[in-house]
Amino acid sequence: MEARHRVFASLTVDAFTGTYGVNYGRIADNLPSPNKVVQLLKEAKIRNVRIFNFDHSVIQAFSDTGLELVVGLPNENVAEMSTNPDHALSWVKNNIQRFYPRTRIVGIAVGNEVFGNSQELWVSLLGAVKNIYNATKRLHLDDKVQITTAHHFGVFDNSYPPSNCTFSVNMKEYMKSLLEFFSEIGSPFCLNAYPFLTYMSDPTHINVSYALFQKNAGIVDSKTKLHYDNLLDAQIDAAYAALEDAGFGKMEVIVTETGWASRGDESEAVATPRNARTYNYNLRKRLALRKGTPLRPKIMLKAYVFAMFNEDSKPGPTSERNFGLWKPDGSISYDVGFPALKSSSAASSLFQIKGFKTRGWLTPYSVAYITSLSILFLLLRP
Repeated sequence: MEARHRVFASLTVDAFTGTYGVNYGRIADNLPSPNKVVQLLKEAKIRNVRIFNFDHSVIQAFSDTGLELVVGLPNENVAEMSTNPDHALSWVKNNIQRFYPRTRIVGIAVGNEVFGNSQELWVSLLGAVKNIYNATKRLHLDDKVQITTAHHFGVFDNSYPPSNCTFSVNMKEYMKSLLEFFSEIGSPFCLNAYPFLTYMSDPTHINVSYALFQKNAGIVDSKTKLHYDNLLDAQIDAAYAALEDAGFGKMEVIVTETGWASRGDESEAVATPRNARTYNYNLRKRLALRKGTPLRPKIMLKAYVFAMFNEDSKPGPTSERNFGLWKPDGSISYDVGFPALKSSSAASSLFQIKGFKTRGWLTPYSVAYITSLSILFLLLRP
């Protein structure tokens, strides 16, 4: 078995460059075009992107951009992929190989939070993962395109303290088989981790500063004696503890979704622009450190923030529709430290004054003039 693991590991693709990525969801009726989205991502210097389906207009927009894309196979397609290898092969041909390598597709996410859905789908997930992987292998893409699936935090029974975490008893059978296959092909454990949701579930015992990466006393794991100064690190190490308990202690954990809502229902009072900005700004700072967690200090933490845009057509509580870092007009919702991004469409208009379109260079006079206008604009803002 060890030799087999080494063979697979040598073929494994690293589907994540750096430490920071973003989820590009599209359940909305007011979003900019995919080409405009690509422009925004380039301006923000974000290279890693996840999408939740296989919309060809989106995949094509990423062609020749250098951005790295994980394509989603939606949950509604999992069952059919599980039972029909030929269908899986056709899907990979039409939706992955067709665009590769001009579009740098580095991964396929087979389903999303499947173990949080109907148990009927649980039995289909492993078969779908295997068939999609075998399809990439037949097409000689298995060393270029990584196969994963993302889990929600509910797959764990107990996550406090982190070292006590184990997988939920009712899904251990399905999870272990899945982990065995992912271990063979060198795929990571993908986790959607939301301190926002965890805090809301127990605001009495969780310090909001601990959830927001702000200064706080933190916690000490009574078993490992490790200190945690933020909730996300604790959640990731809880996942590592569960993997260790299941016999997969060497598997890497990647955060495939994390974020903070800027607006919510009455019961979601913590969902504010201020808290959303604080979490996402501090998350970028945390990831920029390029370090691991207390339990796995040598494994650099990587995360995809959720999400690019508010998605006004999503069902559920108000918070579900308000995780976006950008507004539909291309301005940022709040400053999270992205370079070279405008904070509002009004600010953008300042730099389009007739006579100052500089085609990549500015005279000293125009620099001084635009700078003074920018300062004036900031002073006059309400």
